[in-house]
Amino acid sequence: MPKEQSGPLRLDGDGKPLWLSLELTYRCPLKCSWCNNPLDFDDYAANELSTEEWKQVLRDARGLGALQLGFTGGEPLVRDDLEELVAYADSIGFYTNLITSGIGLTEARLVALKAAGLKQIQLSLQAMTPGLNDALVGARAHALKLEAARMIKAHGFPMVLNMPVVKQNIDEVDATIAFAAELGVEYIELANVQYYNWALVNREELMPTLEEIRRAEATVKRWRDKLGDSMTIYFVIPDYYEGRPKACMNGWGAIHLTLAPDGVAMPCQEARVIPGLQFHSVRERPLAWIWHESPLFRKFRGNEWMKEPCRSCDERDKDFGGCRCQAFLLTGDAANTDPACSRSPRHAVVLEATSAATRPMRFQRPIIKRSAASVSTAFMHKG
Repeated sequence: MPKEQSGPLRLDGDGKPLWLSLELTYRCPLKCSWCNNPLDFDDYAANELSTEEWKQVLRDARGLGALQLGFTGGEPLVRDDLEELVAYADSIGFYTNLITSGIGLTEARLVALKAAGLKQIQLSLQAMTPGLNDALVGARAHALKLEAARMIKAHGFPMVLNMPVVKQNIDEVDATIAFAAELGVEYIELANVQYYNWALVNREELMPTLEEIRRAEATVKRWRDKLGDSMTIYFVIPDYYEGRPKACMNGWGAIHLTLAPDGVAMPCQEARVIPGLQFHSVRERPLAWIWHESPLFRKFRGNEWMKEPCRSCDERDKDFGGCRCQAFLLTGDAANTDPACSRSPRHAVVLEATSAATRPMRFQRPIIKRSAASVSTAFMHKG
């Protein structure tokens, strides 16, 4: 894979941000305890980009070569201008995806989104058991989610059903796949949560054991054998158990560009957890400059920044040293090897976390739900 060295920018996608993620808002009716939104998410509500500012972002990103577009949040349906933004994105050549909890998705909005040119919808579902689903998200949401799923398919949208997998719902994998198969869902993503922000705060309570993961894997295999090509089933194993880090975002600043609600451009949605980085908003700098020239996007491109053992590792152009945000959160230095890697000298912090998942009497503290009232508690726990 070509990487940026001392010469011109050469990355996957020929230096283009092929995947654009617009976090239209951090507002959301749910309070998921593994949410990736910032712990201080409420501070962004008054500073969201306007409709016209988002349209400028779309024009600029398209000019950079972006092709795939995800409207996300928070909950993007909170924005009254979602249909207008979808229509504009479609008109300038984006393949558009809506990533939603389904809360607020009415038939009227689905019709409007279809007319606007929306191409695909990803819907989250936390469990098939109503009480468990609602307990996990902190709201009466289960019935609304099932109805949203049925409406999405009734209107002919290709659909990804996303189940964030944690200890509390891992035994729901079988029932969730069965529901997706009955509904005719094209894709189901069973994604063991990654431990950032709210999920890191709650890691001891949320992390499944390796035995539970292997049991879920066996369930997935059984369904794959049964369904064949009629539905694609993704099962994303947590890198804590894999011994090798994930190729996060296909490398920092390689093909992925995230825009936060306040217009700050980031290589990934977690980048703000790393202190000492300079972030720029599209209100301050052109998007092309941010992508190509800003110190933020150039910080961890290529492999010149790598320390040992990554620098001399024969897998460095495969996993890019793993996740910079996870490296910071678990070791205090974003330039360290991601400790999910068994070759990391700090791998012990991951082994300790997976060991804790097997300890009896783990659930001594209630799970902290994503809410403004929980922010001080979350920060105190992180410290």
